[in-house]
Amino acid sequence: MGEQHHIVMLPFMAQGHLIPFLALANQIHKRFGFTITIATTPLNVRYLTAAIANNSTKSSKINVHELPFNSCDHGLPPNTENTEALPLNQIINLFHASTSLEIPFRGLIDDIIIRDGSPPLCIISDVFMGWANDVAKSYGTLNVTFTGGAYGTTAYTSIWQHLPHRLTKNDEFNLPGYPDSCRFHITQMHRFLRAADGTDSWSRFFQPQIGYSLKSFGWLCNTAEEIEPFGLDVFRKYTKAPVWCIGPLIPPSMLNRNSSSRVIEQHAGRKPGISPEKCLQWLDLHSQNSILYISFGSQNTISASQMMALAHGLEDSKRPFIWVIRPPIGFNLRGEFKSEWLPTGFEERISKDNQGLLVKDWAPQLDVLCHKSTGAFMSHCGWNSIMESLSQGVPMIGWPLAAEQGYNAKMLVEEMGVCVEITRGVQSNISRDEVKKVIETAMGKGDKAKEMKKQAEEIGELIRAAMSEEGNKRGSSYKAMDDFVTALVSNGKGLA
Repeated sequence: MGEQHHIVMLPFMAQGHLIPFLALANQIHKRFGFTITIATTPLNVRYLTAAIANNSTKSSKINVHELPFNSCDHGLPPNTENTEALPLNQIINLFHASTSLEIPFRGLIDDIIIRDGSPPLCIISDVFMGWANDVAKSYGTLNVTFTGGAYGTTAYTSIWQHLPHRLTKNDEFNLPGYPDSCRFHITQMHRFLRAADGTDSWSRFFQPQIGYSLKSFGWLCNTAEEIEPFGLDVFRKYTKAPVWCIGPLIPPSMLNRNSSSRVIEQHAGRKPGISPEKCLQWLDLHSQNSILYISFGSQNTISASQMMALAHGLEDSKRPFIWVIRPPIGFNLRGEFKSEWLPTGFEERISKDNQGLLVKDWAPQLDVLCHKSTGAFMSHCGWNSIMESLSQGVPMIGWPLAAEQGYNAKMLVEEMGVCVEITRGVQSNISRDEVKKVIETAMGKGDKAKEMKKQAEEIGELIRAAMSEEGNKRGSSYKAMDDFVTALVSNGKGLA
């Protein structure tokens, strides 16, 4: 049935958004044979094209379309088309600039109608590209919003829509969409959201775009039905729209526990700070569940004082670790890493006895998390990282830094029991003793560590079951994709 169907995708220009959109495109095309067009800016097209070329399932029916974009027209540095390349205080300029893509995007839909004789079956847009709803409506098609986890998405959208923290002088507050017993704390919010009052530049982008997305025909969630029961309940009540849980969209090799081969699906276009082979050789030197993996995502970092405390605490813990490291906040993230940001002699000491491996900028994260030596993951709690970690039964140490990460961490701690938080944000003070203590809590021999590991492994089993494609054992996420496509096709006929 796929020959005549065309789906257009519109991701936001950030690594953590482009990657799952491409995974979704691969999944839909593989299952249904639909033609997929992913529309984004020139430099992001280059990234996606490289990723598609590296993928073992190459297809001429996954197209990448270039939307003209000049960053200098929007007060951004030259050749800046992705959040990765920007300091935090300039990211809002990229968000506002993304709305300029509507006119060339409409041109793409016009071209598809001329070529195919009809509009695409639907537009799948990012939650931050809410204007795609008006585009879809004007062309007589549907818009579906694609997002990560249900709990974090509900919290993030509800806070932006209502700014409930402005209505109280307390640090804790209730959130529309959640039961009164579920309290949120101001420290779980990103500092720009904490300061938002509805008139600032962040509010002027997020409030309307999220409002448009809430008018979508439905939502695709990069999660599994079984692992977020409470989050999905509040999300469905809040959006009042169909929600299809079609994830987590992670490489199939991560779901095969019997696979002895390494995960080869890595981020194309990224220069690793270490070769995957060397990283695996280092992991092989250590015993099962002994290593702490530390990474704060593709665009985050911590403060210089936090970095120093983390380094001291890691050394004090005596536990082996892999730390994906980049310059601290306030410095060029793509610049050279200076030894002065770490304790004197730190690199030499941890290298001498193989206690630590420092990886500059980027590491083969999927390979690390799949390795039997990895025992815990200190993470910013971005959704992709959460799903990659839990799919392998790896518990987490949460250090949320931005976006919906604070609410993701809250869910991991309170709903799943797979995480302990070390701190929040880049402005908090932490000590080496606190670092050592939280590592022992998550990886030691105590009851908390054992329970977190047990819960993480159980969620890993649920993820594998949800993503199963085997005959009568097809999982809930597999079936949800069928239901989603059935709803699209039946509504497409109605619109026609």
